[in-house]
Amino acid sequence: MLDLRSLDSQSKRIIGLALLTGLIHLFVGFQSQFILVLNGLGFIALAIGLYLLPQLENWRSQVRWVLIVYTAVTIIGYFAIFPQPLDYGLGLVTKAVEVILIVLLLIQSR
Repeated sequence: MLDLRSLDSQSKRIIGLALLTGLIHLFVGFQSQFILVLNGLGFIALAIGLYLLPQLENWRSQVRWVLIVYTAVTIIGYFAIFPQPLDYGLGLVTKAVEVILIVLLLIQSR
């Protein structure tokens, strides 16, 4: 594993946001819908794979794009699945975190 201290601040923010949304999905998923647990595990795995696994260093760009698409699908899925998505505060906060995550990943991909 790489040392977190060697990462730039942008990468640390991306890891933090991905882990935050992953943990929120785990927390909510264990209380209600198992699919959210799987989604949370996906965020955590992609965050680890993006920066912390030296074996994937040559694939970092591809992992970044997978995380961007994964996050976008999660946002779309939230609004498609929940009948009244605007009534769920934690869901909206999580979607805001995910939008910021996508923006940071896109900035970093340049």
